[in-house]
Amino acid sequence: MTETVAGVRIPDSALAREATELVREAASPLLFDHSRRVFLWGALRGREQGLSFDPELLYVGAMFHDLGLTERFRRTDQRFEIDGADEARRFLHAHGVTGEAADRVWTAIALHTTPEIPLHMAPEIALVTRGVELDVLGIGYPAVSDEERAAVVAAHPRPDFKNRILAAFTEGIKDRPDTAFGNVKADVLAHFVPGFVRGDFVEVIKNSAWPE
Repeated sequence: MTETVAGVRIPDSALAREATELVREAASPLLFDHSRRVFLWGALRGREQGLSFDPELLYVGAMFHDLGLTERFRRTDQRFEIDGADEARRFLHAHGVTGEAADRVWTAIALHTTPEIPLHMAPEIALVTRGVELDVLGIGYPAVSDEERAAVVAAHPRPDFKNRILAAFTEGIKDRPDTAFGNVKADVLAHFVPGFVRGDFVEVIKNSAWPE
């Protein structure tokens, strides 16, 4: 059955349904709800900006973007973003989506923690980042109406999200600290792993417009 949240239709193709079930099985409820919100925020920001995008590709990009934090898909020899990007491309290839379209999703996931650059790329790439930035950092919070925000959070609640997502980041990357060099997740390790020194992405999350 087609589901609509805040005026955004959740893709209901066989591919999208299988993506949903894969993430539901592999990820915690925290990461599942976060990933669905990333799709919804990205679609809302795309609508607000008048962008033309493929909802199915955006959905897979959003749903797979944090798979590298899960026990099933995380590795210890590369950035967590690449874990999710690689799995998304394998999944798409298995469903007959290849070439530039699959590469677009790979890039959307691989760059979702890289500030600004994705916003100058294809809409699906930009909107995965827009969705992540809104949900985690509160960037773009006023661009979504109170009614839209309430509808999304009602469908996918975020209780104590700031603290719980920081714990998920830490758990997903603490065994590969060298891969955090040069990206915002190094700040998570600086807060939660003794002896690691870096910057301050965490304070941005804690002080964002989100109440929790």
